[in-house]
Amino acid sequence: MKSIIALTAATLLLAGCARDGKVSVTPDELMHHRFVLKTVNGAAINPEGNPPEISFGEKMHISGLMCNRFTGQGKVSDGELSAKNMVMTRMMCADPQRNQLDQTFSAMMNEGAQADLTGNQLTLATAEQTLIFKLADLGQ
Repeated sequence: MKSIIALTAATLLLAGCARDGKVSVTPDELMHHRFVLKTVNGAAINPEGNPPEISFGEKMHISGLMCNRFTGQGKVSDGELSAKNMVMTRMMCADPQRNQLDQTFSAMMNEGAQADLTGNQLTLATAEQTLIFKLADLGQ
């Protein structure tokens, strides 16, 4: 009996390790949710005014705000989130951090970013940048 339990535990452990190291997120996990940006490369975001955010609508329509408002058609493939040809307004913000966020986020979506959804935290990461968002749906 002990060997069956040990074998079952080992099988489950190996099955969990069988993924290729990439954390997969599916469109269904993102759709109909809104996330507010909390940190960029470990540095906290100034939440003054309208906080930077991203929302996922029907059929992975992405919209939100960094410094400027953006919208586009998102795609998730092998745990990577991208939104090619995103449309963004072009205004200058008084906060230089917000202006840089437009460029950072746009580049991430054009190139694709690894997406990890753990609990109420969404992490978008490339080799150069890491953005961490917190779930902020209505009523939360």
